[in-house]
Amino acid sequence: MESQVPEPSFAERVRTLLSQISVGTLSTHSDKHEGFPFGSVMPFALDDEGRPILLISAMAMHTQNLLKNPRASLLVAQESVGRDPLGAARVTLLGEAQRLEGEDAASVREIYLERQENARYWVDFKDFFFFRLEVVDLYYVGGFGVMGWVEAQDFSTARPDPLAPSAAGILDHMNADHADALILLAQTLGGAEDAQEAKMTSVDRLGFRLRMRSSERWQSRRIPFSESVKDSGAARKALVAMVKAARMGIALCQDSCRADRTL
Repeated sequence: MESQVPEPSFAERVRTLLSQISVGTLSTHSDKHEGFPFGSVMPFALDDEGRPILLISAMAMHTQNLLKNPRASLLVAQESVGRDPLGAARVTLLGEAQRLEGEDAASVREIYLERQENARYWVDFKDFFFFRLEVVDLYYVGGFGVMGWVEAQDFSTARPDPLAPSAAGILDHMNADHADALILLAQTLGGAEDAQEAKMTSVDRLGFRLRMRSSERWQSRRIPFSESVKDSGAARKALVAMVKAARMGIALCQDSCRADRTL
């Protein structure tokens, strides 16, 4: 059953998503209009535990809100250009935003600037301060029908998928240059013996997903790697081995079938 195929945990998917996106929507409690949420575009960085680091001006409305009520949420969403935005991955982090001072502020300065290079122009202004969102809970949506709460502890110890930086390139390469190999994998490993078309739609350290067409019927199936891969080179070796095994399996079947017919 596909449900038994290993996949990254929601916590790992969240860390991966946050490692790829550096701007979200910060919601604070309005000080002027009690009971109303106040949304702001918010660049951020992450510390080692995945906690969002914010650099905000004392004049900003969201800063004034946080100083009165530190409870906030940060929504971070995957780009949805050319597709339904409700099918894109996103996560909402809930927590309390704490202002960092002294050594604590100094310790996150380079972490923040590494991700938000333009902030070097104002990071040392006296009316700008670092805040850190102390995450208490998270809600993840991975697309249609994929959603759930993520424990803060699981999130803090998870790590981004190591294949994430090269995933887009792998998908482009496989779909553009190895369509026949994907059809073969769909036929032998994807449960679609009469597949006529196959496209790799996602890939991570544990496996990949194929969208396959048989006649007029489309279906999707996740296929695991034999072991976790750590980079694009390892993924390539794993895919080459899978395709070779699939071709050998078909060749052995054809030989066996011919032998049976001669008996």
